[in-house]
Amino acid sequence: MSQYPPAQGTPVPEPSVRVLPVVDGAQPERADAARNRARLLEAASRLVAEHGAGHVTMEAVAAAASVGKGTVFRRFGDRAGLMRALLDHAEQEYQKAFLFGPAPLGPGAPAAERLEAFGIATLRHLETYVDLYLASERCPTRRYSFPARAVQATHVAALLRQAGVTGDVELLTQALLGYLDAGLVNHLRTVRRLPAERVEAGWKDLAARVVREGH
Repeated sequence: MSQYPPAQGTPVPEPSVRVLPVVDGAQPERADAARNRARLLEAASRLVAEHGAGHVTMEAVAAAASVGKGTVFRRFGDRAGLMRALLDHAEQEYQKAFLFGPAPLGPGAPAAERLEAFGIATLRHLETYVDLYLASERCPTRRYSFPARAVQATHVAALLRQAGVTGDVELLTQALLGYLDAGLVNHLRTVRRLPAERVEAGWKDLAARVVREGH
């Protein structure tokens, strides 16, 4: 069964989507444990933004959060566990922004503007966390079954329908998400050396063409 709502000629309401992690979710936590976890992940996020995921160590996170190294190891097990938790945290914050945040990324703006803003936000999100996404997408088939990708696909399909796009919206959605693939973005930025501004301009052009030609 398709995960997308049926095509209609009238605007589609905001998709009823729960924010989902990019990897399997953890068990519910006590409030104090959740606060400590959030504190550590905020410190790790700052380090990734400043130095890149490849340079973030358990020791650096402990120092940034002003806790002992043992606390980080007890909470996440090892560096791989920390990186998985960090990816979940980053993905959830990103999803909240496009599902519930202020316009034009969040609700309240025309669908075409939201689609454009979604792509720009995704490209900038990937710019920060691309190392983590590449590591999580080593399986070529599992990358398409991540809960987070389903959230993105549902969101983009709803925006296309709200913008009046007809035809095979499901395939158009996948084509748009292909532009936002972590591997492609990494290739364009690090191998082809394209500036971020050019990649973002390419998204704006593609999204506008899909909406314009889809009527």
